[in-house]
Parts: sequence; C-alpha cells; structure tokens
Amino acid sequence: MKSPRNITPAPFPRTAGSRANKGKRPRIALALAGGGPLGAIYEIGALCALADSLKGLDLNHCDHYVGVSAGGFIAAGLANGISPRALCEAFIEDRNGTDNFDPAWLLKPAWAEFGGRLRRLPGLLGSALWAWGVQGKAFTNAFERLGAALPTGVLDNEGIHHQIERLFSQPGRSNDFRQLRARLTLVATQLDTGEAAPFGKTGWDHVPISRAIQASAALPGLFPPVEIDGQHYVDGALKKTLHATVALDDGAELLLCLNPLVPFRAHAMGERNEHIPSLVEGGFPAVMSQTFRSMIHSRLELGMKNYERLYPGCDIVLIEPDQHDAKLFTANTFSYRQRREMAEHAYQQTRQMLRERQAELAPKLARHGVSLDLASLHNPDLKLVNEPSVAAQTVFGRQLHTTLDDLQRQLGKPVVSR
Repeated sequence: MKSPRNITPAPFPRTAGSRANKGKRPRIALALAGGGPLGAIYEIGALCALADSLKGLDLNHCDHYVGVSAGGFIAAGLANGISPRALCEAFIEDRNGTDNFDPAWLLKPAWAEFGGRLRRLPGLLGSALWAWGVQGKAFTNAFERLGAALPTGVLDNEGIHHQIERLFSQPGRSNDFRQLRARLTLVATQLDTGEAAPFGKTGWDHVPISRAIQASAALPGLFPPVEIDGQHYVDGALKKTLHATVALDDGAELLLCLNPLVPFRAHAMGERNEHIPSLVEGGFPAVMSQTFRSMIHSRLELGMKNYERLYPGCDIVLIEPDQHDAKLFTANTFSYRQRREMAEHAYQQTRQMLRERQAELAPKLARHGVSLDLASLHNPDLKLVNEPSVAAQTVFGRQLHTTLDDLQRQLGKPVVSR
C-alpha cells in the first residue's frame, strides 16, 4: 500500500472561548502508548480507575482514540464499545466466555519465519563462499550476508490478528475502521521508510483493525514485521511514543494520555514500595529495561512540551506510573499470574494520583464538563479485581501460569531489599 501524500496539517486553532462553556459538546480524545502485556495491564487498571473516579466522562464515547502497540488493542476495544471493566474481565481475569483472551497466543514460536529463513541459508552460504573464495573478499565481509538467514522475530504474531478479529466480529462490534462511531487511529511504522503509518485515517482505513493492531505491536526482534498491501510494518513506538498529534489535529479539546512505561528512580524507597539499591544488580534485563524506558520517556516529555506549545487551546492530562514505583518496575512481564495484582496496583495508584492532583485537575476537567467523584476517590473499600478460586481458572491457564513462573525463576529478577 502506498502511503497518502505526506502533508503536515496546521495545528487546530483553538482558544478558551471554543470550549464547552459555549454549550457545545466538548471533543475528548484518548491516546494510549504501548508497553507490552504489562503496559496493557497497567492501562486497563488505570482506565478502570478513571471510569470509577470521573463524572461526565464515558470512556466508550470519546471522539478520537489513538493507540500504539499494546495501547492500540485497548483503544480499539474502547472504540468498539467494550468498557474498561469488560476489558479487565477479558484480559485480566481467567473467565470462560467469548471475550476471554488466552495468553498462549502471544507465546507461539514463529515457525513460518524460522522455516522461511532456513530455506534461504544454502543460497546465502553459497554466495558467501563465492565472495570469499573466488572474489577474494575479506572473510567477515563475505559471511556477514548470512545475517539475512536470521529470523526477524521469534514469536508468531498472526494469532494477534485472528483473536482480535474474532473479538471484533461479534454483534455490535466491527473490525472495520469505517464502521466505528468514533475516530480510531492505530499507528505502526513502515519498515522501509521509517515513517508513521496511521491506520484508520483516510487512505489507511481499509485495513482491518485487527491487522493494524498486529502491525502496531510488531516489536522488532520479538515479532516478525507484518505485511500489508505489499509493505512491511513494525511497532509504532519506533517513531513516537504517543502519536497524539493525530487527535490534536482533529480538534481535541481535552486529551487524556496514558503511558505505562517510565524510567525507574532507584536509591529511594516510597511508601509500600520495595527498595532497589542499584539497577546494575539486576544484570542485563534490568539495565535494558531502564534503557528502553528512558529512551521512550524522553521522547514523550519532548512531545508533551510541543503539544502544550502548539495546541494551547487543548487541555492535556498525562497519566503514568510513579517513577519510584518498584513494584511495577520489577513485575515479570511474562508472568500472567501477576496480572491481577498489577491491574489492582495500577487501579489504586491511579486513584491516589487523582487525589493528590485534585487541585490541578479539577478546574482543567471542569472546563469540559468532567468532575472528580470525591466519594469514590476516598472510598478505601473500592477494588478492581478479586483473586479467583482455583476452580475458576482454566486448566490450560493454570499450566501456563506454572510454566511462566518457572521461566521467571530461571531468568531471575533485579535484587530487591526491603
């Protein structure tokens, strides 16, 4: 598919007088960043907290949803009328039903990719030997072409497309961007150009939503690139963290942004949090996690400053974890046994954030007909999930949990002191 003409629209002109106080319904947008399974769990917990804590805001009736990677799945679910609580039951809980998501479909080896690369090996090896032995090229130069035989991803992401296609093909939902009530933009990165691919915008909206989610979440090295109309696409986070500009250019007046991944600040112990003296004690996984988080968060901070400068008529609210939250940083991304605990943690931390930022957020939200539900925010008994009984879990789910927990013990975690 050829991308539409590359035109950068001018910022949408707005002033304070264009807001809800003129009697018009405010244009509210939601932008969700990526972050893998853990990011999706955090966003579901945070969205459930927003749904319970904000009056006048229906997260299934926003004007524009923008999603990147794992955030694309959540955004598409909301645009399809699936409530945050329903997303929690489908993605967090082990309940049987048509909306149940089995985590096993994220962990299947990419056999087709392995086989395709293996079939190329004899030709590549012959070419390398010819270049070395006949053409006289240096050994390293001749044999570096063997890198083309390495797989571009180790896990099969075709199941993402099929599972989400099934979910959005149910009555009252749609896997077609053009049939949704609200705007939905799912951003991937075109591999051969490095440019953003805004699936859902005019010229990109013929692609099934499930395929766009698969492309937006195709993290290089983990999943193979996704081919759509003869082009290959990878994770949308390679270009930007949020891609919120699409909603701002569309006229959003209140923009809610959720970002699940933040760099961790060690050497400090917050209330109810574990203390990590030094990330280097956690070895390679901890160092790489901090590196990745720092890179994408620095881009996010720069983007937020540009949003505020270029769109002064829009109120922007960023929701993300506390950078001192060791519990989220040390969570095992592969362990679905922890997903209820992490979702509950995100739910409670978001409620705490709303209480702490009440003075700042209340007037900003009020300009758009949204208010804080103080009774809900200060209710200590309000919870998101309850630990299910063993009987409520699927047999396969219990086996998978055990396997993933064994994997976690083998991989190890950052050293934590209390």
